[in-house]
Amino acid sequence: MSRRPAPEVSPEDASLFRAAVGEVRPLDPAPEAPAPPRPAPRARMRARDEAEALAQSRDPLRHAGAIEAAEALGWRRDEVPEKVLKQLRRGGYSVGAEFDLHLLRAAEAERHLRTFLAEARAERIGCVRIIHGKGLRSAEGGSVLKALVDRMLRQRSDVLAYASAPEAMGGTGAVLVLLARRD
Repeated sequence: MSRRPAPEVSPEDASLFRAAVGEVRPLDPAPEAPAPPRPAPRARMRARDEAEALAQSRDPLRHAGAIEAAEALGWRRDEVPEKVLKQLRRGGYSVGAEFDLHLLRAAEAERHLRTFLAEARAERIGCVRIIHGKGLRSAEGGSVLKALVDRMLRQRSDVLAYASAPEAMGGTGAVLVLLARRD
């Protein structure tokens, strides 16, 4: 597109225009355009933590050696009275079945333990004993199977309470588990 040249303005027209407009003051310079918004911060550490938590949830043995051999286990659901846990620690419940995890690798132990607990519940057994050992020969420095049992039992909805067995029943190398009744 070609631009047309601006028409010539006569001096008379220019003076009439100035008289009509009056006194003119120059405009203030335009303000600077606002800076573009900064990008939202990326939570890199959060993403790394989330990825690590996901990996830990998928690998049951990643931090399993945190329980010492002599450490006594004990846990109960909030709705279970404290006296039930005390009675379980003393061996006050009749053990209906037991399962020995010795000589099993952690992945096998977890699979067999799930099956054992499901069968015990199907047979309406209220209390079972799980022998996990003390982990004295464990290369990881703690009892891997004991930590696995502790983690698994806390996550199961059919477990009401569990506690390390009395010395005569295996002490800190075994755990007594109180199971919920099957509906």
